[in-house]
Amino acid sequence: MKKILPVEEGDFYLSKEGYRVFTAQYHLKRGYCCESGCRHCPYGYDKKRDSL
Repeated sequence: MKKILPVEEGDFYLSKEGYRVFTAQYHLKRGYCCESGCRHCPYGYDKKRDSL
């Protein structure tokens, strides 16, 4: 089971559509890639290539 981290300042911003967009800071704190094609993935995952 994955640990749920508290969301802190700088972990996300709201898109113009109102969605919460997580930053690289949050992804690094989380410690793993979820392979969802996140906008700010610091792990190099590319959903189009489907690999790390």
